[in-house]
Amino acid sequence: MTVALLSGRGRRTAAALGVVSAGLLVLSACDKPTPIATVTVGRDSVHTEAACYNDGKALDLAASKACAADKKDVKSIEVDPDATVRIGVDPKIADKGWTLLMNGQPLTAKSTKTFTNIPGSVFFNSQYGAKGNSTTVAVAMGDGTSKIYGLWSFKFKKDA
Repeated sequence: MTVALLSGRGRRTAAALGVVSAGLLVLSACDKPTPIATVTVGRDSVHTEAACYNDGKALDLAASKACAADKKDVKSIEVDPDATVRIGVDPKIADKGWTLLMNGQPLTAKSTKTFTNIPGSVFFNSQYGAKGNSTTVAVAMGDGTSKIYGLWSFKFKKDA
């Protein structure tokens, strides 16, 4: 009876190890999550993983332009022009530096900080290239022009 109990326990242990091993194999086949960028306006907040990211390696210019033009699955947030928009980035993004792009054009200089605050009115001001009541804003890891390592896109909708 003791032998049967041990062999049953051994089978359960082997089965459990098999399940754990299979789970680890499945996890290792998944893509690694990218760093996160977050936008906060008042009490509302949205965050996203990169639309384009090559594990910290520079993207070629054509790939980054195509990525910036891709508008599907872009997180949106309502922005009151009188509110402050807070943009935060993962330290991995800040380490390489990042630039804020508005409708594809650089809006800020390259920063190595993990956050910035910008008046909401900027995103709907024609002086900065805004048109209408919505604006596409992207966090570009790198300088935003010649070296881009990743892009995180958001759609800002004017909350009047």
